[in-house]
This record gives sequence, C-alpha cells and structure tokens, in this order.
Amino acid sequence: MSKRFYPAVLERAEGGMFAVWFPDFPGCVAAGRSQEEAAARAEDALAAALQEAAENETIPEPTAFDAIITPVEAEVVTLLSIGASPPSPSERVNVYLPKNLIARADAMAEEWGMSRSSFFGLALTRMLTIPTGVVTEEVPPSRKKGRKP
Repeated sequence: MSKRFYPAVLERAEGGMFAVWFPDFPGCVAAGRSQEEAAARAEDALAAALQEAAENETIPEPTAFDAIITPVEAEVVTLLSIGASPPSPSERVNVYLPKNLIARADAMAEEWGMSRSSFFGLALTRMLTIPTGVVTEEVPPSRKKGRKP
C-alpha cells in the first residue's frame, strides 16, 4: 500500500520543547527539542499508530485540514502533513519446521510476550533487512545433492 499522509498539529510545549499530535490517532504524540526533531519522531509515532490500527482493521481516513479543531490553550505553531506507509495485510502460510526449532521459537516468543506468528514475522523481517553480504552467523551449505551452497 502506498504512503498515506495525515494532518498533524505542531505545537510549542513546556520547557522549550515541541510536540506533534494527530487528530486522527488520539494518544499518538511525539516530542522533540526542535521542530525538526519532533516532526521526525512523529513519523515513527504515526507508523506505530497505523500498525495498531491495521491490526484492529480500523485505519481512519485523514481528516481535512480545515476540519481540525485545536484546543484553545494549545500554542499551535503550524499544521503539518506527515506520511507513513500502512502495513501490508497479513496472509496465512503453512511451513514445515523441525519441532525443536518451533519449541525454541515458542519459548522466546512467550518470553518476549509475543505470539508465534509475531515472532516469526519479526525474525523474518530482521533477516530481510540485514545488509547484503553481511551474515552474522555461518550459514551451513545445502545438504541436498546436486545443489551448490
């Protein structure tokens, strides 16, 4: 899915800080010591909010800028448009893995407070984001005859 842009409110906060919040995602707030830092953190906050909304199948449509109502006490600097890519929908897959590997994965997933599916998704994502040519462990050669390692 392509990047979606949501309106955000940049306001001056206490102690010289700046805060960014999203009318479409109550509780989604980011802060920084500068406007740039707050806006950069807002992108990450929006991505997390979109992930949560996607898991609940409730991704809202962006509110129009002219429909945004800011609190009277807010020291609004400006309205921003912040973009993030909604996560891809999940798809069920069946894989065959050794039982001892599944048991180890389940134990670690439980330790981290995750489901098995979330753990495998995290592990796969991490493997796919390792820079090309960098391997953190030695990968054993294929044991099937006729295949080159």
